[in-house]
Amino acid sequence: MTGPEVTVGSEVAPLERTIELRDMVAYAGATWDWHRMHYDFEYLQKRGLPAPVVDGQVFGALLAEQLQDWLGPRAVVRRLHFRFKNLVFAGETVRCTGRVIAVEGDTLRVEQRIVIIDGDEPERVAVEPAGAEIVLRAEEAP
Repeated sequence: MTGPEVTVGSEVAPLERTIELRDMVAYAGATWDWHRMHYDFEYLQKRGLPAPVVDGQVFGALLAEQLQDWLGPRAVVRRLHFRFKNLVFAGETVRCTGRVIAVEGDTLRVEQRIVIIDGDEPERVAVEPAGAEIVLRAEEAP
């Protein structure tokens, strides 16, 4: 197998991303999710929210990206689950972490989480629990 050696307890390479408003608008265009909470400051102010709220689908994409970046093109994410704990706002930075909790043949189970990391503020959990089942495809012969 190319890529990292994977055993129970292996740490997934972390993924960090600052999610800016322009990223959120691009994502909204790709997914056709134009809810005002993702871009309309007047709408948000009336509801006591400090900034546009990152679309929840983004977190599934980040969790899958983290796994694909770590394991490479052989990895097929078969199942992915996650639960929201806190809102994430435009301009905040998140970190995805994870570790392998089971290896059964060509199938891995991973637990993951996403925390909000901003400057001197303590981390806040954005997504937990989260995790995935990944199948590693056989390598093709050269």
